[in-house]
Amino acid sequence: MGIRLGANDYGKAENRVVRIYRDAPRHEIRDVTVSTSLRGDFSAAHLEGDQSQVLPTDTQKNTCYAYAKEKGLREIEDYALTLARHFVADVEPVTGARVAVDEHTWERVPVDGRGHDHTWVRRESEIRTTAVEVSAEGERVVSGLRDLVLLKSTGSEFAGFLRDGYTTLQETHDRIMSTSLVAEWVYAGTDVDWDKSWADARRILLERFATVHSLALQQTLWEMGKAVLEAHPEITEISLSAPNKHHFVVDLAPFGLSNDNEVFYAADRPYGLIRATVSRD
Repeated sequence: MGIRLGANDYGKAENRVVRIYRDAPRHEIRDVTVSTSLRGDFSAAHLEGDQSQVLPTDTQKNTCYAYAKEKGLREIEDYALTLARHFVADVEPVTGARVAVDEHTWERVPVDGRGHDHTWVRRESEIRTTAVEVSAEGERVVSGLRDLVLLKSTGSEFAGFLRDGYTTLQETHDRIMSTSLVAEWVYAGTDVDWDKSWADARRILLERFATVHSLALQQTLWEMGKAVLEAHPEITEISLSAPNKHHFVVDLAPFGLSNDNEVFYAADRPYGLIRATVSRD
């Protein structure tokens, strides 16, 4: 049997770029982590150590910073598309590019009833995401979010499940349901109001999580994904990943106390992991 080089790519991962817009008294901030990855015929670099067709990853890093100034960094989908298109169109050996952008959220510090013009506080948990791919086959944009921590204190059940000789879990018709949601949705094209679409998809996910009386986390994910597709024809499919952040009722009987779903032990692991993709026919 012969030995050959398979699929390969290379890039610069996790470039931190902060862009401040200072052209008005009220400043704007976009804070992102950018990862670039290029595809093409780079076999000589692997097989012979010949770097003549390799654009340095340091150059990719520099491009991320320069484009934040030259082209602007507003909606992360537009920024990622602009970078990916540049690498494919302007760097001869490159036939495909993937640019992933995570956006870190800053909220204005409230002062005298309104957000301050140039001071923010970081919202640590939730991350807005996008991943763009550009090649001769076309352009693909996948946006979403991750680490969106949700909890509802009632309105969730888990009963009627399959049992075998190793099953010890008790049925419950009133439990805490909590997760750290990851959601990714695929756009049909690139003519999209990215910020508006993303914000409304997020709103729908939150509202359905809150209002669906859940018989299982699987059911909740289906209802969340279905509602996003029903409201947004520009989205073709949505994938949801939800670790079940378990909360167990603490036995307070040894202390002479009752516990009617009021005091819980929050376990970080192990956890159930539920995933589903909802798509159009």
